[in-house]
Order: sequence, then C-alpha cells, then structure tokens
Amino acid sequence: MKILHFYKTFAADQHGGVEMFIRHLTRATSQQGGENVVLSLSKDVMPTVQMTDYRLVQAKEDFNLASTGFSLSSFKLFSELAESADVIHYHFPWPFMDLVHFASRVKKPTIVTYHSDIVRQRVLKCLYSPLQKMFLNSVDRIVATSPNYLQSSPVLAGYRSKASAIPIGLDESMYPLPEIDQVAKLRAQYGQFFLFVGVLRYYKGLEYLLQAMEGKDWPLLIVGAGPLEQQLIQTALEKKLNSVHFIGQVTEQQKVNLLNACYAVVFPSHLRSEAFGISLLEASMFGKPMICSEIGTGTSFINQHDVSGLVVPPGDALAMRRAMEQIWSSPELAARYGEAARERYLQVFTSRAMGEAYMEVYSETLGR
Repeated sequence: MKILHFYKTFAADQHGGVEMFIRHLTRATSQQGGENVVLSLSKDVMPTVQMTDYRLVQAKEDFNLASTGFSLSSFKLFSELAESADVIHYHFPWPFMDLVHFASRVKKPTIVTYHSDIVRQRVLKCLYSPLQKMFLNSVDRIVATSPNYLQSSPVLAGYRSKASAIPIGLDESMYPLPEIDQVAKLRAQYGQFFLFVGVLRYYKGLEYLLQAMEGKDWPLLIVGAGPLEQQLIQTALEKKLNSVHFIGQVTEQQKVNLLNACYAVVFPSHLRSEAFGISLLEASMFGKPMICSEIGTGTSFINQHDVSGLVVPPGDALAMRRAMEQIWSSPELAARYGEAARERYLQVFTSRAMGEAYMEVYSETLGR
C-alpha cells in the first residue's frame, strides 16, 4: 500500500511533535507493508531523499504567513505524487494544505490526522473556518491523537460519524541507549531532580512551574529553547530560584540520558495548544512518574491521575507545588507511578499498535 503524507514541515533536523509522529508512524507502517512518501515544504530547493521508512520530497516554500507556509510548486508536486498513491494522509491544521487538496481534485481515499484545534490565531481562525469546514467535510476519515481530544474538541464534535482516535505511539528502538557514565554524572551533579523537556512557548505553563518552585530547593532541569527562554531565565534570577537550571537545546542522546537520570517529569502546559505531549509519552516509555495539567487533551490520557502520576488544574501553581511535594517526598509512590507509566506505554503507546491501527484505517478507507 502506497501512502502519501502531506505536512508543512518535515526534515531530519526538525523534532516537533507532528514531525516526530510522522517519523514513528512511517517506521511502523513500513514494517507492515506500507510504502510512505512525505511531501513537505522547505525554504531552500532540496533534492528528494530516500530513507529507510519513507521517501522525502520537499517543495520550495515561497512565503510564510501566521505559521502557514505557501508554495506554488507544491500544487504540481502533490498532484503527481497523489497519482501513484493509494491513500492520501493529511496532517491538520495547515490551511494551505486544504487549498492544495481542492485545487488538485484528489480522487484517492483521504485520511486526516487531526493534531490540534486552531487555538491562538483567532482572526485567522475566523477567516479559515469556512475552508476548514469544507475540507473536513470532504475527507473520508478523521483520526484524533487521543480519545480525550476527540471528546473535547468543539470542531470534531461535528464529525463523530467518521472520526476515531488512535493514540500516538513511539518506537523504542529509534532512541539511542542511555550512556551509563553520563547518567551517573547527571545524578552526581544534580542529585534527585525534576525534568521538563519541550520548546519554551506560551502554552507550556512554565511561568506557573517557576511559581511552584518558589521557596523550594528541589533541583529542576528545564531542557529546550524557544521564544520565552530569556524571559523565563530572567524570572528565575529575579526570584532567586537557584535550584532551577536552564539546560537549553540538547541532542537526542543527551535527552535520553536526562530522561534516564531524572526522578520525575513535570509538564505544566495549561492551554489546549498542547494537543498531546510527546515529552510525556517519552517519560512514560522511560518509566518515570509524571505531573501534568488537565486541559482535555492527550496530556491526561498519557498520564492518568493517581495511576502514572498526578494531574492538576491548569495554571494552578499551588496545586503544581503540592503535586511535586507529594511525589518528591515519597520514593515509593514515585516508583509505583513509574512502573504504571511504563506498563501503560507497553499496553497503549507502542508504535506497532499505532501502525496496525492506521493500516486498518487505510485498508477500510481504500476498501470503500
């Protein structure tokens, strides 16, 4: 079965949630007989690249408006690639993708992974709403990344007859093994520590995490870069949060070492822009207890309250502090949550299970 994926960004050096999802999905489906082609945009003209699990074709991005890339050459490229595909797999949201879909008059089965509602760009959302509705009406199947998101999305409420949920899964073999000596160094340097991993954006709730740390000396490592990095560093300095360490961007190997070494993972995202939470899923894979907020998305599907960790109200620094205190002061509780997190990963969140579910959706849609 030949599958064409279409998303605005995808390259070896891009590690956003959707890119990571596509990487793990193509690995899983290629092992089950799928032939994947990924079409994305690039600021430069790039040659086609054949990887083990997919062929990457990139159209030149002509301009970008409100995080939406546009490319004239992609119309022709998409039509050519769609001609030889059995199934078209779109990754939503990307308004330009909808235009390409209608302009090319696709006659193939179409599937959309609905990664997120449009949350922040309210003006764009109003302008885009009619096209969004036409696009979602026209596709054959819609797949949400968690049952929580399927139930809580106001947009998906109108498409229950053709919508389902397939949780994102990870292939453990795609991660490097922890470096035992480096893990030992991290533990020697920081002792028992909390860990946050992610891009430092407005919806990550890190301001509330810093408030939760006031008056506490628990070591907290914040890993990642982003628009709010300098602002958060300045806040930590002003509040004399000496046990908060900003590590910055790290390699995949360094991230694995940190996940292996940490005591627990804290993920304070407080807005629905955080549609799933790949970092939480990685914490689950590494068997770590977790703390997150209840925002009606995948975060509290991955981390179940009082099973694999604790779930607190969004934007509530005091509740976050109490949850951290509870896990910090009880290694037995932390160990129980960590074991449950690992078990839940094996039962629900493997890439094999995800790949099998998507292959079934592809086959069903193709059969119609």
